Amino acid sequence: MAPSTTTARHQELLDQLLALYLAEGFATFTLSDLAVRLHCSKSTLYALGHSKEAVTTNVLKRFFQGATQRIEAHAAAPSDPAEQLVAYLRAVADELRAASPPFMRDIAAHPAARAVYEKNTRIAAARVRELIADGVERGGFRRVHGAFVADVVASVMVRIQSGEVERAVGLHDADAYDELAALVISGIATP
Repeated sequence: MAPSTTTARHQELLDQLLALYLAEGFATFTLSDLAVRLHCSKSTLYALGHSKEAVTTNVLKRFFQGATQRIEAHAAAPSDPAEQLVAYLRAVADELRAASPPFMRDIAAHPAARAVYEKNTRIAAARVRELIADGVERGGFRRVHGAFVADVVASVMVRIQSGEVERAVGLHDADAYDELAALVISGIATP
């Protein structure tokens, strides 16, 4: 589905699907179920993707595109490198707070959905690397091996995304990102 070919109704349906998926997950729904819940026809849903999997992938892409824009806006606001990094990681946490446990379980269990989340985690990890390198360069962080710190952060981000952190310590993704932000800043902030 190309963004330029979507109608206002399609955009509205994508938003409604996103709200439904975030609240209840998506694995158990059929296209017929979704059509009933959204008061539309299945053919209208097929305009959002050629199959339920395609519709789901498009909804998830919408979620992550919107989240990325909001996260970047939060990170751009502060000028201090530490505040930028914290703002970035906390904004990631805030975006994930809307995701219910069924939504997160469905992502972990669904290969196409998991691939979308993994791709966005890699993008976020690269952005964290940039923020750390910039902070070291600007003197906002003590001289650390920025690539190493960023690699550790990226590893934890992957463990959060895969559900390993929640299984190991019981932290929802959003709470884990809050803890990660606090840990990283306390470790690299200038004394």
